[in-house]
Amino acid sequence: MTDTDRSGRSALLVVDVQNDFCTGGALAVPGSEAVVAALNRHIVDAVARGMPVYASRDWHPATTSHFQPFGGVWPIHCVQDSEGARFHPDLTLPPTAIVVSKGEESERPGYSALEGRTPDGTPFLTDVQNRGIARLYVGGLATDYCVKHSVLDALSSGLQVIVLEDAVAGVDVHAGDSSRAMADMREKGAAVAAGEGALSR
Repeated sequence: MTDTDRSGRSALLVVDVQNDFCTGGALAVPGSEAVVAALNRHIVDAVARGMPVYASRDWHPATTSHFQPFGGVWPIHCVQDSEGARFHPDLTLPPTAIVVSKGEESERPGYSALEGRTPDGTPFLTDVQNRGIARLYVGGLATDYCVKHSVLDALSSGLQVIVLEDAVAGVDVHAGDSSRAMADMREKGAAVAAGEGALSR
């Protein structure tokens, strides 16, 4: 089944698979290696199905209220043009991947990909709508923050959302945060899929 066989187009959204959120990074998410491997499989499937692939990234200024030294809750991470802000080297994004930058405002955390913009300045949601996309498959980091906020905002915007459960991992600052995030996304209307063929569900 190709992407055009169903009502509306589908796209894959890869959320924040950046060096600072992976092993050895400033804000490493446990299980990030498994997420990269799973996403690579889903990316191959998405490309084969003709789906657009989006890749969101935190793209913070050096000084932001999001960071601990300036009153925030998080260590400094994903500063614009830094090594930590680069996509993980093992993530096999296609050359056609559409990068979505978020968190560029010093007074906003920018958790949701729907706050981001494409390289030409188009808001993410506008780009999605312009391409006739009705359904987003979402994986990445972290389940309990940027994945959750992106999913909930997409649902609120009228998109169908399928969370790729094998391709997400959470920070779990408080025990159970990731499980609660998954439950919240389901409650708000997200579907969940995993494994081979997940993008056909």
